[in-house]
Amino acid sequence: MIHQSAESIGPPSNMSWFRRTLGFTLRVFDRSVALDLLLFVIAMRFKVYWFNKLLSVPYMDMTNADKIIETGAILLASFWALLLPTRGRLIALISLNLILSFILYADVIYYRYFQDLITVPVLLQLGQVESLGGSIHTLMKPGDFRLFADALIIILYAVYVLWKGRTDLANRLSAITHAVRWRRIGIRIACSAAAFMLGFSLFFTNLNHATDTWAKGLFEKNWWNLTIYNVAGSLGFHGYDVYRYAKLNWFDAEPVTAEQRLDTQRFMEERAAARGGLERSDSLFGAYAGSNVLMVQVESLQTFMLGQSIGGKEITPVLNELIKESAYFSNFYHQTAQGRTSDADFTVNCSLQPMKSGSVFIQYALHEYACLPTQLKNEGYSVNVFHPYQGGFWNRNVMYNKMKYDQFYSLKHYELDERLGWSLGDKSFYRQSMDIITELPEPFHAFLISLTSHHPYNLPDAEKLLDTEELTGTMMNDYLQVIHYADAALGELVDRLKAEGQWDKTIFVLYGDHDNSIQKWDWYTRFMKDTANEMEREQLIKSVPMLIHLPDGAHAGTYDKAGGQLDMTPTLMHLLGLSTSEPKWLGTPLLTAQQEETRLVTQRNGSWTDGHRYYMPSADGLSANGKCYAAATGELLDSAACLPMTESAELELMMSDRVVIGNLLRTFKNNGAVEALVDPAKP
Repeated sequence: MIHQSAESIGPPSNMSWFRRTLGFTLRVFDRSVALDLLLFVIAMRFKVYWFNKLLSVPYMDMTNADKIIETGAILLASFWALLLPTRGRLIALISLNLILSFILYADVIYYRYFQDLITVPVLLQLGQVESLGGSIHTLMKPGDFRLFADALIIILYAVYVLWKGRTDLANRLSAITHAVRWRRIGIRIACSAAAFMLGFSLFFTNLNHATDTWAKGLFEKNWWNLTIYNVAGSLGFHGYDVYRYAKLNWFDAEPVTAEQRLDTQRFMEERAAARGGLERSDSLFGAYAGSNVLMVQVESLQTFMLGQSIGGKEITPVLNELIKESAYFSNFYHQTAQGRTSDADFTVNCSLQPMKSGSVFIQYALHEYACLPTQLKNEGYSVNVFHPYQGGFWNRNVMYNKMKYDQFYSLKHYELDERLGWSLGDKSFYRQSMDIITELPEPFHAFLISLTSHHPYNLPDAEKLLDTEELTGTMMNDYLQVIHYADAALGELVDRLKAEGQWDKTIFVLYGDHDNSIQKWDWYTRFMKDTANEMEREQLIKSVPMLIHLPDGAHAGTYDKAGGQLDMTPTLMHLLGLSTSEPKWLGTPLLTAQQEETRLVTQRNGSWTDGHRYYMPSADGLSANGKCYAAATGELLDSAACLPMTESAELELMMSDRVVIGNLLRTFKNNGAVEALVDPAKP
């Protein structure tokens, strides 16, 4: 008699049952070629739906056409998996699911800080993610993880397919004849082709309809990335972004044609001619030749809290007093995009528009520019830049070398005796920087980039000196507290300049780099007339302080002409008597003795202001559908009142992109074309 063990005749173990269940599902997927793809599409449709909910971009509600486009994009991203045998197909779809989920999640986090989507150029900046850890943590929300709701199940299933799947399919595979095997391959090819054609039809038919009607010209003009997302969907946007980057960097041997280069040079020469004419007629040109220049870029400093008090204290008492004795520009705007602080650095110092995607510092650091430090160095200035952080962040080590700074004083040059926020507190940063500046040969140019007031605005309780009343416990409280600290630090810097005898022989420039990324409008009630007004919101986000204190204290007062960061280098060069009549810059001098014609301040997303009107582009990208406001009152005007200047703004963005991407400044020559433009007798 043969005796069986209790284990062999007893009920199957839970593990054995689990293994048989997985084997059964694997065989089902093996028989039904497209079932796994269908489940993948359903899962990704849920994730894309939730992604759009998480973003909640204003005025971009998902329509039925958007849902169709998203479904088509999912099929186009995955149809190829059907060409693979069962195990390979399952692993491919699981991997693709996880990759796309991570991309969507990264987009959500990135959008909350930058109000934009991640692009290929931004991915080149992944080395900065570790440094952004503090900010990223504050941007995460529990609901975000619905994007990974299926992760545990599919990862475990992938492990099973890789580890035991071959064994569980072995008997079925061995029974298949050669003819059946080829028939199954044919079925896979046919299903893959059908999925591709369906995806292509769903995606491109609806996309082409949009770009032929309400979104005409979307991919030809310099639109904000979110407008492309609004039309092409999340996955469609990333597909286009990869295509755009590859075309620009890999497939276009000549990103700017000879004809485009000539048109761009003519455009830049027209700007140069206007500046040249001003140099010949304005008494302030060269009035402060040979002065030192000390420029301070303050992190996240905005205009709305200037002159304001809370809890019985002024928020920015130092700046309030400094404004009274300086040339203060009350209608000044930052012009940054995804590059944020590095964009402010670039626009201010090089007077060109930033990229709509990524950072010039990262993508085009080796191209030729006519930046302020280079111009001053050529005039015999000692030029130095100071920032208490890692030199590789934003690729500063490379870019600052290209900008011809004598020395970049980064984190390694400072003693961390006041740890605040990301690194060194502003008070210690200014103090240690001044120890170096006082030893510099004159004339000098010193550029200081502060850091303490960086998002997420962490400050020890001992440094929180404001009673923020109803804002206590909010991020707006944190922001106001850190700005109050930054303001006090600036006071110590100014006092040090005066004590060292530098104040009366230095042009002192101060401006904010970009907005604070806080858009919970209930927190702005005491700082805005109408928190629901779209134009007032946009003005608040874009407005940053800018003041210039001259060595003799002259020309103090408030100037309400519109200006932007692109105007900074031409302004300083004008005061120093350095000509900007070459086709190298976009901006024009802000501080002049004579009245100027209306200037245009163009934002990277296509919005603009001339001080009288404020234009905001529509999500569909059509100029006629944008909103035109009276800048002073917020009154909505007929969009036709803004159309001519909108064309000028679009032209500026296009020409600036050509200069940067095509590295055109190295080819531009001041060869008489400027004179031809100002002399109508010349052809």
